[in-house]
Amino acid sequence: MRKLGLIAAGGDLPVSLADHCRGIDRPVFVLRLIGFASPHLQAFDGVDLGVAQLGAGIRALREADCISVCFAGRLDRPNLADLKPDARGLAALPGAIRAARGGDDALLTFLLRQFESEGFLVEGAHEVRGDLLLPAGALGRHAPTSEHDHDIVLALGAARAIGRLDAGQAAVSCSGLILALEAQEGTDAMLKRVAALPLAIRGSAPARRGVLAKVCKPDQELRIDMPTIGPRTVRLAAAAGLAGIVGKPGQLLIVRRGEVIALADSLGLFIIAASAEL
Repeated sequence: MRKLGLIAAGGDLPVSLADHCRGIDRPVFVLRLIGFASPHLQAFDGVDLGVAQLGAGIRALREADCISVCFAGRLDRPNLADLKPDARGLAALPGAIRAARGGDDALLTFLLRQFESEGFLVEGAHEVRGDLLLPAGALGRHAPTSEHDHDIVLALGAARAIGRLDAGQAAVSCSGLILALEAQEGTDAMLKRVAALPLAIRGSAPARRGVLAKVCKPDQELRIDMPTIGPRTVRLAAAAGLAGIVGKPGQLLIVRRGEVIALADSLGLFIIAASAEL
């Protein structure tokens, strides 16, 4: 089993992948990005580096005999003035700045290519741990009814539309209205915005309405930045009064699946993969 270099940013996904590797005895070396990676990852063999220390990261991965690398977790765009690049990072910086003008997906793809050019294989989180992917059908005991159909179609369409602009991956629709579109603030902040809206246009715990959709951007590099939900997503969707969460089968990562399903069941939300034609 080839050794994995896990390039870990924020959130639960890198933790889930590291724990999974440990559980199946796959050797893993964690490159923990300073200011982003979870403290839990200190329990794994690895190194702490800044986001612009590209040369040190590549050198550490080679010295650890890593064959593959996986990018995982949320990484907000850094302030260029705060970066402290090493020589390799400095050489890549002009290309990264040019790529960033094309959007987040272009920037992430540029970074992925940097590691491929150094001879590393790149694995998506879903390739490291296949059971993270949303399967067909509904998870848990709740399912949408016909009253949710229009919001599911509307939210999916809105999420795809902003994806074409490389602006975000998620949208919220309620009773035929688009309530929110995800931008640089991320899904959590978007859901908090929905929760702050008047009850007249959104649902509530006693009367849940509306849908959160998360989808891949068109032509997205699926080995990096695939849409992800976890327990926090479910809690925030519930706090916003939503009835459910929808994604595309095989194109949405579910972190801490058992906890996600239990929370959705207890809070009355459905989680479902949209049919292929939607």
